[in-house]
Amino acid sequence: MYAPRSVLWRPTRLLCNLHLRLSSSSSQPVPKAATAVKSAIPYAKLSVGITKENRSEARVALTPASVAKLKNAGLRSIFVETASGIRSQFDDEAYIQAGATIVPRDVALGADVVMRIRPFEPAEVEMLKPNGVLIGHVQPAINKELLDKLVEKGTTAIAMDCIPRTLSRAQSFDTLTSMASVAGYRAVIEAANVFGRFFPGQITAAGKIPPAKVLVIGGGVAGLSAIKTAKGMGAVVKVSDTRAAVEEQAKSLGAEFLKVHVQESGEGTGGYAKEMSEAYKKAQKELLAKTAKDSDIIISTALIPGKKAPILVTKEMVDSMKSGSVTVDLAAEAGGNIEYTVPGQISKTPGGVTCVGYTDLPSRLAAQSSSLYSNNITNFFLSMGPHTSKVKGEFFIDHEDQAVRGALVAENGNITWPAPPIPLPAAPASAPKPKVPEVVVDPRQESMQKAMATTGAVGSALALGVLSPNPATTAMVSKLGLASVCGYQTVWGVAPALHSPLMSVTNAISGLTAVGGLMCMGGGIFPDSVAASLAASAVFASAVNIGGGFRVTQRMLDMFKRPGDPEEHNDVFKYPAATLAVGSALGIGLGVSEMANMAYLASSIACISSIACLAQQKTARLGTALGMMGVGGGIATALAATPTPLPLLAQMIGTLGAGGALGNFIAKRMKITELPQMVAAFHSLVGLAAVTTSAASFLATADPSNLDLVHKISTYLGTFVGAVTLTGSATAFGKLHGLLKSAPMDLPKKNSINSALAVGNAVGGVVFLASGNPTVGIACIGASSAMAGVMGAHMTASIGGADMPVVITLLNSYSGIALVCEGFLLNNDLLTVVGALIASSGGILSYIMCKSMNRSLANVVLGGYGTSTKKKVDGGGIALEHVEVDVPTVADSLVMAKKVTIVPGYGLAVANAQYAIANMVKTLREKGNIDVSFAIHPVAGRMPGQLNVLLAEAGVPYDIVHEMDEVSDSLDETDVALVIGANDTVSLAAEDPDSVLYGMPVIPVWHAKQVYILKRSLAAGYAGAENPLFFEKNAAMLLGDAKSSCESLNAEVGKNF
Repeated sequence: MYAPRSVLWRPTRLLCNLHLRLSSSSSQPVPKAATAVKSAIPYAKLSVGITKENRSEARVALTPASVAKLKNAGLRSIFVETASGIRSQFDDEAYIQAGATIVPRDVALGADVVMRIRPFEPAEVEMLKPNGVLIGHVQPAINKELLDKLVEKGTTAIAMDCIPRTLSRAQSFDTLTSMASVAGYRAVIEAANVFGRFFPGQITAAGKIPPAKVLVIGGGVAGLSAIKTAKGMGAVVKVSDTRAAVEEQAKSLGAEFLKVHVQESGEGTGGYAKEMSEAYKKAQKELLAKTAKDSDIIISTALIPGKKAPILVTKEMVDSMKSGSVTVDLAAEAGGNIEYTVPGQISKTPGGVTCVGYTDLPSRLAAQSSSLYSNNITNFFLSMGPHTSKVKGEFFIDHEDQAVRGALVAENGNITWPAPPIPLPAAPASAPKPKVPEVVVDPRQESMQKAMATTGAVGSALALGVLSPNPATTAMVSKLGLASVCGYQTVWGVAPALHSPLMSVTNAISGLTAVGGLMCMGGGIFPDSVAASLAASAVFASAVNIGGGFRVTQRMLDMFKRPGDPEEHNDVFKYPAATLAVGSALGIGLGVSEMANMAYLASSIACISSIACLAQQKTARLGTALGMMGVGGGIATALAATPTPLPLLAQMIGTLGAGGALGNFIAKRMKITELPQMVAAFHSLVGLAAVTTSAASFLATADPSNLDLVHKISTYLGTFVGAVTLTGSATAFGKLHGLLKSAPMDLPKKNSINSALAVGNAVGGVVFLASGNPTVGIACIGASSAMAGVMGAHMTASIGGADMPVVITLLNSYSGIALVCEGFLLNNDLLTVVGALIASSGGILSYIMCKSMNRSLANVVLGGYGTSTKKKVDGGGIALEHVEVDVPTVADSLVMAKKVTIVPGYGLAVANAQYAIANMVKTLREKGNIDVSFAIHPVAGRMPGQLNVLLAEAGVPYDIVHEMDEVSDSLDETDVALVIGANDTVSLAAEDPDSVLYGMPVIPVWHAKQVYILKRSLAAGYAGAENPLFFEKNAAMLLGDAKSSCESLNAEVGKNF
């Protein structure tokens, strides 16, 4: 036998929880609640004392780091008994540097507040200050003599071991959980110390060494800590527990879960297991007997509230283990789970199995245990008062604070333990929802509506057949229809995380407006007319779009690469690209009549395929190569198909090269956070190219009176849509880049202004179509450009910054329509097909955005959010208060959580805080083995998929970034939801019929156990609606700049590992 050390780790919460449940039937009368402290005490008038624990206890209640934290909070004095922290590796000098005063024991015990770990001996109570405060472990269920002494002294005693564990905010105060985590870790270390072999398996020159086989009984905090430690040391770990929930946790740590084939749940109250039936016990015993025989080490942690620990490993099971095996019994203090266990001692069985029964495991890792305990008690102390009074810097024992009341065991000469049961929260009063009469849908009527819509589509096709001036136009319309259907199906298949690359690649492809400009260019080295100059400007603007669009797309997709991804060889697609470009030019040069059309078909297919490749991450970068192949092939074909003297060819190539180089330069220097405004800027170039190409084509026409109706409509519509796209995109760029105010411009009679401009454009169109006069025609084009330009700028300026995601996608669709018009104007199949593809892309993304905001496109374009909501009040009309927390509190909750969901908003993007969050997530996942994921709302950024790109840029694995619909139903399993810079997308106002956000799909973070919201202030979101989430009982605010808050969180989380 080895000499035992003192009993230090006690399952005291079991006793506290038991007495809380049985208080109504206890034979001991429960005293009346004592009067709470009537006035708060400023920290500047308080002293705190820390003493050495008893001889065998190595821990200390406060570390120097916590002393510094209390001093910074404003405490008057912190008295530390000489050499209190020596055995925890904290010398007196460290305490002095932190702001403490080293004093004799009696001075420390005479402080206003004394903090301890172990319960006082009854004789020590006499040294406490009369009517002082004691905070530490009290164990009131088994220390009646101590409790009586505290009452006699008038001491206010607060038991850390009795804090209600059902309170989410109490996680950062939970000393027993902290100590259990240390005990589980130390149990493995103790086992390794007496085990005669390696834990990991090895193959050496001397032979093969098998890995140690470890069986952990009980999957609570201590058990999970033991599993993680044993796995980290290379052992093969199996786990046994009566609770089904432990299975998933054990598997996530790499352990095998042993299933007892008796259908019975072991879930008990307060997170502990319940006592099982005799049938279950029999089946469990058989399974453990079989597993124990094959195990090298058994670690048991099974406890049942208020009862002796169950014997799960009998002497026969231990005797069946090989000599040299080890058992460690963490339930030794409650009698033990292993029949051979001697509490407080280490012993050996006749069969050579070493049985460790230490009850002081946390004290054997004193520095770490002290740090955790110190954090817990400091967090609790600093919350007493400020949590309920909202006044910082004051200590106040408030019985309304459930954590304080649960831990309060003596006050003002009265026993206040056990505390009254925590009342269940009352269901919130809600306004009666209006009764909506049930609508009975007639299946035949529903089918009839679809049939009429189909009839209308068929009728429109037939009408186009009547109006079509020639077979070429009919063929163009046919290709437009097929391309629209193809584009619709292709774009819907794009992964939501890749919507931003979709926007940029379609932006680049829309640069095919250069084809129209090339066909209209003239002169030699320089343009020789107005028409030629306009065409050259169109080519230059399109080339900027192409160079910038593909560069931005490649940058974004490269961010999604992971270290383990297979190497890609997309550079080999230069061979089919060269075949398309050179082959088409050669065929056209040799006079092959249909070569240009076939080359345009190949380019169209390549462009469609580039978008189809965005359906998944592994093919996304291939899509960029195909897009470049399609655009390059189309431009090469246009150059070859246009009879061009060498000086003009030089002008064309020079214009394309200069524009492409400029676009590439801009895209390389652009910050990813500036992506939305850059996309808007590139859209404006597409609009400019459409306007100038339409005008150049009309000016280059020898006799405009001979133009057929289709070409005239295409010319005018291309001008109109191009001008709206040009100025609308430029205005969106100004709002997104901060050059213009984000708030909507609200001119008097703004809708009348838009209507007048629309009528003016319509009148101009009628005159243009009716007249064959070139002067009248160009005047109409100029007037339309001006009016449409004003209209695009005014409509976009009248839309608030919150709706810019929809505006950008809508303008993307407009650029596609402009490209279609150019295709009809120039009889070019490539422009028609690609324009239909881009229009489909922008239209679908606009639909997704509007659906995600529960609004119509017309409401976004013409209206916007126009009302506000009232401040949230409770059922009695009293304004509710929010709760504020600090960085350490949030960090502690994250570290102790099993599952964390992070919901980022645009506030994270503008603060550039994604890097700090990515590092924090990496620490939590790799060092804490915590399940961390992200939830992205479709309109969380300034354009679709922007936050996915920002997180990828920071190194967040894309497989832990999920869409709203993927996480909404599982948030009730989340321990901590961390909202960063988001408001409307997580707003509870979406469930309020009186709110402008009512019905909007949001991420319901309030279903999580605890919600922390990182915001600069409590200001309303873009919709102007106050968020009731801020006032929920399970929500707390961490106010401040997102970047500094996230960096502080990252640092604080890192300190725990």
